[in-house]
Amino acid sequence: MNYWQELGALWSKLIVWLLRRLPNEQQRLLAFTILAGGLCGLAAVAFHLSIAWLEKVMIDHANAAGGYRWIAWTIVTPALGGLIVGVGLTYWAPAAAGSGIPQVKVAFSLRYGLITIRETIGKFVLCAFQLGAGASLGLEGPTVQICAGVSSFLARAARLSPRYCRRMASVGMSAGIAAAFNAPIAAITFTLEELIGDLDQTMLSGVIVAAALAAVVEHSILGSTPVFHVTRPYTLANSSSLVWYALLGVLAALVSVAFTDSLLWTRAQFKRWTAAPKWVHPAIGGAATGLLAVIGLYFFHYNGIAGDPYKTLTLALAGALPVTMMAVFCVLKLAATVCSYSSGGSGGIFAPSLFMGGMLGGAVGYIDVTVFHHGADSIGAFAVVGMGAVFAGIVRAPMTSVLIVFEMTGGYGLVLPLMIANMSAYVLARHWRVIPIYEALLAQDGVHLPHPGKALDPPGKMPLHTSDLTIKQTDDAPA
Repeated sequence: MNYWQELGALWSKLIVWLLRRLPNEQQRLLAFTILAGGLCGLAAVAFHLSIAWLEKVMIDHANAAGGYRWIAWTIVTPALGGLIVGVGLTYWAPAAAGSGIPQVKVAFSLRYGLITIRETIGKFVLCAFQLGAGASLGLEGPTVQICAGVSSFLARAARLSPRYCRRMASVGMSAGIAAAFNAPIAAITFTLEELIGDLDQTMLSGVIVAAALAAVVEHSILGSTPVFHVTRPYTLANSSSLVWYALLGVLAALVSVAFTDSLLWTRAQFKRWTAAPKWVHPAIGGAATGLLAVIGLYFFHYNGIAGDPYKTLTLALAGALPVTMMAVFCVLKLAATVCSYSSGGSGGIFAPSLFMGGMLGGAVGYIDVTVFHHGADSIGAFAVVGMGAVFAGIVRAPMTSVLIVFEMTGGYGLVLPLMIANMSAYVLARHWRVIPIYEALLAQDGVHLPHPGKALDPPGKMPLHTSDLTIKQTDDAPA
């Protein structure tokens, strides 16, 4: 018996032992929710460490090539990564494409929370490889899908009813956000805003437990420091700056709409394009992303367009980047993310939205400094607020957009500017484009979700893949 067989046998014994001691389904739900929180934290840590290692081996190594070879390698590496991932998505795990958030929403609303093992493993492997190769995408959405897959597997192992299996999907989403952003409070609000849609007390208790446990596991292994190290706490030093924060909210809404419109339009073009096989599309998007990264590196000597964006974003939060670079990088990141995602890649849009927001906010901060002669700290403060504003405009989760910035930066002195900019961006983006990005992406695939909180599948019908869902669903469908 090899190692994996021994591990499988040990797992089976553990499950049997738990089931014998927990004959009541509600007891099993609580026990496996606790277990899911811990295992989701471990899965998220393994995913993040895998991406970090692959980035060092692939895109970072390409950027550091001698002479002018770095230009070719910076373009070729994301293209090769996209090619390999395209083959994997086409012939092995089609459900691993995309952000991960829409897939979890589909599982929650239409499939009793079912996410298969193949989807989960495929998302882990293919997304880690594509991000390591330099795709302009984020790891947060994929972490949610991976953790939701872990919780779905545990729900089936616990022999929970479909109703409770569905609740375990919310547990996985909460644990994934908590581990990805090091932000358990924002994880709870995001799960409520984006998935559950109401204050279901039973679901809420599981969401809180899972978010807390996943955050504890992530803290224990990777440390408890915020994602972004802000050297000094920012506050609203001058009330006159509020006019520029309001302007930032309007600009964030414009960037959000430009991003979502470009993403949806380009994705529709790729869907209609049959001249090249589907598995080649991510390679084309990867090459375009690499080219945009070369522009940023050549003229400004910083990356963040391809590969880990948070190192460059941290400099923006410190007010250490020139205004021209931040304005250009906001546009480059928008274009690169559209290329990477719309071509059929595997990765999320959370990190790109934070990056675009930080660059936009920092550029507006320079206006505040120039016009009102405020201190240079304003640049970093505006970058912090910009992150939340663009996030609110794109993701349409206003409460989460405020809390996630607090938890990621460790600073709470910008409450009023954050609320003004975030709500302005959210309200305007929602007014200009009524359908949120995730619902719009699903609609392109022929999937229409009900109001959050409603389960639509008739008993016994549990499709295994998003591609199985071709029938338009409505609020009148049977619960």
